[in-house]
Amino acid sequence: MEFIKEEIKDMSYPEPSRIKHEDTGQQTDWMDVNKQKHELDEAEEEQQSIKTRDLHTCSTCGKSFSREGHLDTHMRIHTGEKPFNCDQCGKDFISSSHLKRHLKVHSDEKPHVCSLCGKSFSWLDSFKLHQKIHDGVRDHVCCDCGKSFTTVSSLKLHQRIHTGEKPYYCTQCGESFRNATGLKVHLLRHSGEKTFKCDQCGKGFISSTHLKKHLTVHSDEKPHVCSLCGKSFSWLHSFKLHQKTHDEVRDHVCCDCGKSFTTSSCLKQHQRIHTGEKPFKCSYCDKSFNQSGNLKSHERLHTGEKPYLCTQCEKRFKSLSNLLHHMKKCCK
Repeated sequence: MEFIKEEIKDMSYPEPSRIKHEDTGQQTDWMDVNKQKHELDEAEEEQQSIKTRDLHTCSTCGKSFSREGHLDTHMRIHTGEKPFNCDQCGKDFISSSHLKRHLKVHSDEKPHVCSLCGKSFSWLDSFKLHQKIHDGVRDHVCCDCGKSFTTVSSLKLHQRIHTGEKPYYCTQCGESFRNATGLKVHLLRHSGEKTFKCDQCGKGFISSTHLKKHLTVHSDEKPHVCSLCGKSFSWLHSFKLHQKTHDEVRDHVCCDCGKSFTTSSCLKQHQRIHTGEKPFKCSYCDKSFNQSGNLKSHERLHTGEKPYLCTQCEKRFKSLSNLLHHMKKCCK
């Protein structure tokens, strides 16, 4: 069909003077060819129209798919939904194919072995990515800043810093995130669930990263020292925030009342006063709060939990403020 079309395109229209001298049979042949070309064009236009009509488009990011099932799977990226659960470790996945691939982790079969370090892999592509680390290969380069990555997925995630794209949306408060992990951690803030516990002080955290960061508090290592007041910090981020207090830098400003803050998180928390937003809902009653800490304190009224212990008299309290008040008055 393409060959016929090319032939038709190459044929030029005869001059009117020549048509007068052509016999009727030749004129009929030319009319047939012209008609065939017209029919081919119409067929191509109709095919293109069918293709466009049959596409299933994502209402969130505009990406299109030829099958509705593919769109349904894609939408889980935005919603964070992961309906396919591994019965061996509890990990969730957005599709059955991802779960099937993951199940290999639990099998002993790891046929791909690295000759340099001896590490073995279930999948060939994971093995090849690992080899890139040894070879120092970073062949996926960001055209905006020149930073390079070993995988295309890492590059795509990085590029969202430049584009501002945040395709993962929280259905409870509308906040968006660059990756699925960010959304997953955020959702734990709504639930108030803190499954990662510090074995030294009992404090709970929503992720292992937050717990790991907290554990440095219990160590004596505080390498970041303020040259102005001598105060030392375990984390560089905390040290930089502390420096802002000396410099009186409050670069996060509320557009409603003009009040300024040293951090974006403090500004977000403050803005809930203006919006009336209370995203932290009690799992025992209908009450809701604008801060996760307030929710946690409230839920202790339901559970009767008293996590704050006075080391002098062993009396327990629901909140840190109650413990401090007690220590000032009774255990001086």
